[in-house]
Amino acid sequence: MIRLPKVELHLHLDCSLSYSAVSRLDPSISREEYDAEFVAPPQCASLADFLTRAPRGFQLMQSRDALRLVTEDVFAQLAADRVIYAELRFAPLLHLLGGLTAEAVVEAVDRAAEECIAATGVEARLILCTLRHYSEEQSLETARLVEQFRGSRVVALDIAGDEAGFPVDAHVPAFRYAAERGVARTAHAGEARGADSVWETLRAFAPSRIGHGVRSIEDAALVEHLRRERIHLEICPSSNVQTRASASYAEHAVDRLFRAGVSLGISTDTRTITNVTLEQEYTRLREHFAWDTAELAACNREALGAAFIDDAVRARLAARLAS
Repeated sequence: MIRLPKVELHLHLDCSLSYSAVSRLDPSISREEYDAEFVAPPQCASLADFLTRAPRGFQLMQSRDALRLVTEDVFAQLAADRVIYAELRFAPLLHLLGGLTAEAVVEAVDRAAEECIAATGVEARLILCTLRHYSEEQSLETARLVEQFRGSRVVALDIAGDEAGFPVDAHVPAFRYAAERGVARTAHAGEARGADSVWETLRAFAPSRIGHGVRSIEDAALVEHLRRERIHLEICPSSNVQTRASASYAEHAVDRLFRAGVSLGISTDTRTITNVTLEQEYTRLREHFAWDTAELAACNREALGAAFIDDAVRARLAARLAS
């Protein structure tokens, strides 16, 4: 085992429910049903196929109590995984089916996160996601929520979903709104589509980080741009194999991107759908690419450097990474 302190920047809250949490939210769901419908197979047909599992999680998260329970569950997973800093992302507009307002959703998760940070010692921040299939107004609403909750644990805007199925156009105003107000931005790209998607996303949204970005390896000029501009990639190897962004773990671009000097960190993406911990991800990197503590520690330092936190928190966490 590689028992390092860890940093995880790319983790979907509503796709990381343990069976224990699911059974508490709905006791009628058996372990067999959970394994079949919440967890995806090692390889799906596509990202769109992978995403069909996501509703099973967020459909259970439609009340303040449910949002709190799931947040507490994820923090317990992080603590067990020796994660010292995490950024949890979720789409507030997915949690309105029980009558909550979007503001109430963010408030509930923010409050639960604040209490979990104190209880577990895991430092964390929250990222609000718009989704590729959302309208311009839905994206703007999400961006406004990030601005509204400035000063809380909410720190950034993201866009997730099927990049191959939906263009960027409807979301440009939201990211422009965020940029004009100094709101931090990350964006999924280079997963279901190739390097052209990363270029498009960088130009349209000007994020400091790219979620996944694994297919950047298909364009040497893009790899050099990412290296030179210090655009951080939130790499999730096992998830990328599931969505066919990479044909296999052995063929994953993470090692080549790392050797090329691109800033990157390792994350699980979805601890339920992908059924992986960060410790297991580190073990797979060691098995497939002979990574040892040096490479993994370097990735954690890069992730911490790209985290949406102030310098005082960063310095405190850096000391914990080095201990």
